[in-house]
Amino acid sequence: MSYKAEYIWIDGTEPTARLRSKTRILADGADLPDWGFDGSSTNQAPGDRSDCVLKPVFTCPDPIRGGDNKLVLCEVYLVDGTPHETNTRAKLRPVAEQYAGQDSWYGIEQEYTFFKDGRPLGFPERGYPAPQGFYYCGVGSDEVFGREIVERHLDACLDAGLKISGINAEVMPGQWEFQIGPAGPVEVGDHMWIARWLLYRIAEDHDVSATLDPKPVEGDWNGAGAHTNFSTKAMREGYDAIITACEALAAKADEHLAGYGADIERRLTGMHETAAWSEFSYGVSDRGASVRIPWQVEVDKRGYIEDRRPNANVDPYTVTRLITGTCCAALERAGQV
Repeated sequence: MSYKAEYIWIDGTEPTARLRSKTRILADGADLPDWGFDGSSTNQAPGDRSDCVLKPVFTCPDPIRGGDNKLVLCEVYLVDGTPHETNTRAKLRPVAEQYAGQDSWYGIEQEYTFFKDGRPLGFPERGYPAPQGFYYCGVGSDEVFGREIVERHLDACLDAGLKISGINAEVMPGQWEFQIGPAGPVEVGDHMWIARWLLYRIAEDHDVSATLDPKPVEGDWNGAGAHTNFSTKAMREGYDAIITACEALAAKADEHLAGYGADIERRLTGMHETAAWSEFSYGVSDRGASVRIPWQVEVDKRGYIEDRRPNANVDPYTVTRLITGTCCAALERAGQV
């Protein structure tokens, strides 16, 4: 007996990394070995030193192939045993370990857009559909496009055991969102990357592509983000820690923007439920702020914050590394742990 292991990794494409995968056949019950690949074909090595190494770090059932088959998320290493420069998970791990005692939770809202024949799903061959207004959380064939793919993706994530917590149609035709979390800083990234891979793979069966472009259509259309909800134990217990976290994000606004996804200026314009990329603000129930404090959090005087700046194309390992490092360090300095 044997099973199929789909090895999945993040490549070195710039400015936005892409997912790659290949299949290995293993004997039933066999452990998952390290495996090599051609890094010169993934923007991760020169041709004369092309070998790179895949090290399995997270596995789950393969909901597409079924049976005993597995999806295997890997970190990329050099042949000398050191993490590859593109291995952002390895950069996150020591930060997550340093502040593990603060018990950080994340929930990431992944927006994305379906495309077919060079235009968003639901857009006419020429011109534009009706303006935004009825598509968000809509129902009906004149408002919602791609639901069959979305439902298959939701079921696949559940069958894989991922921490998916919801889906909804978004503001533009062909635009959707799924949410991963709550989960820790490393776990939320692992589950997000596998969920993205499943989305691309299932859409492929329908001859549709899913893009994380932060501004898939120019003009009066919403962009696509990855709003990141964050809390620590202290934030879940008191409001002062929430304000400390917001002020810490303000102090490092530029550093965070640099790691929140390519072309962020195209999306953070100050319109379409965004704050301008050049400014930082936080406020209660304010979807035009950089960071939103939900109204119920102010009422309860405890809870979480939502960083609305990350792009849809953000690397989840990078965003959790930045937020954990910035906020947890500030909370530690303030004695709010």
